[in-house]
Amino acid sequence: MPKNGEPVEYQVGERTVRLSSPDKVYFPEREITKRQVAEYYLAVAEPLLAAIRDRPTTLKRYPDGVTGEHFYAKRVPKGAPPYVESVRITFPSGRTAEEVCPTEPAVILWAANLGTFDFHPWPVRRPDVDHPDELRIDVDPSDETGFADAVRVAQIVREVLADAGLTGYPKTSGGRGVHVRVRIRPEWDFVAVRHAVIALGREVERRIPELATIAWWKEEREGRVFIDYNQAARDRTIASAWSVRGTPRATVSTPVTWEQLTEVQPDDFDVLTVPGWYAEHGDASAGLESTAFGLETALEWYERDERDHGLGEMPYPPDYPKMPGEPKRVQPSKARD
Repeated sequence: MPKNGEPVEYQVGERTVRLSSPDKVYFPEREITKRQVAEYYLAVAEPLLAAIRDRPTTLKRYPDGVTGEHFYAKRVPKGAPPYVESVRITFPSGRTAEEVCPTEPAVILWAANLGTFDFHPWPVRRPDVDHPDELRIDVDPSDETGFADAVRVAQIVREVLADAGLTGYPKTSGGRGVHVRVRIRPEWDFVAVRHAVIALGREVERRIPELATIAWWKEEREGRVFIDYNQAARDRTIASAWSVRGTPRATVSTPVTWEQLTEVQPDDFDVLTVPGWYAEHGDASAGLESTAFGLETALEWYERDERDHGLGEMPYPPDYPKMPGEPKRVQPSKARD
């Protein structure tokens, strides 16, 4: 018998999906196997597919488990079965790629067989991959802060979104952070959506300056919770709802209500516990699809900040080409006049 077990097959809808090495240990700290990860994904296939269906999706793969090397697969792997559909995306460099575009549950299990933990969907759907239909706010604690601080900042994010005429749906990141998603009309490009996130982040910082910051440079954050506006840039993604994360506990990024967010801890949600949570509570982000909102108010705030306060464009990630209106991409302590 093979060291990691004989292959097993699962019937997923009309597809038969083969899982190799099912007994391979993926999370040694808890002895969670590849089979358990795959069966976790079968248990949450419905809400996960709702989060990634028809979206270009990067696969974060850990073929040797959480203690091994991982990589981001941004192209459809060779040998993918015909039911694994794709869509062409354009990177900031101008290069293009055919990326996995999930359309059915079998794709999730196929990806799990490749060692995929996280699914990282773009905030767009085909056929229009240049106009996001999802605004995402990544509330990221510093080394000096934790989940409780992120929750406090996320509550202010909720207030700011409401003032901009937007409704956000929170989820745990699977780490110490919080992600907030808003369904928007696909009428704005990546630059405009990023500007909207910048404006929203600046307003959060104004309301809770002792704890929240939108400063790109770490030396300027002073240990505060960072609202990572660059997660709204093209080809920047966050782990989807229901994704397994590469943590020793096999935590899961899990949608919760705003009320539940103040009561839970990130470690409450993992491969072993989330199927039961989902069965009891359902998908807290199911209402995300009910209304698509506009960004008019947030973009008015961005223009106001630029006009009245001299706050314009902010730095892009270091691997981006120089963008229009962008300030010097150098940390302030190293800047030269």
